[in-house]
Amino acid sequence: MKLVDVTSSYVNLVEKQLGNTDANYVRVYSFGKTLVVHSEAEKHIEIVIVNKSRDIKDYEIDHVVSSLLHTTLSNPRLSIIRANGLVELSMEKVPVKKKEQKKA
Repeated sequence: MKLVDVTSSYVNLVEKQLGNTDANYVRVYSFGKTLVVHSEAEKHIEIVIVNKSRDIKDYEIDHVVSSLLHTTLSNPRLSIIRANGLVELSMEKVPVKKKEQKKA
């Protein structure tokens, strides 16, 4: 299955997420009948996977993690919370060290 970007269909959700959280990036994806909300802030990434009719399957979580986070479920920076029809993924961002410029 493929993640399809449907952000333009969820303008209100995106505006609320950007206005009420520390997120500076929000995208919404459809994964069959499953909805994926991917948001990023300066220091962390949050992904919520929702399916109103059934629980989220392990292969779906694995696909979302590899596609959007470019990592695996074994990453120690990744935390997973599961509930009925819902999975929340949180991952700290690794600070990027700026390269020092050589003085001429």
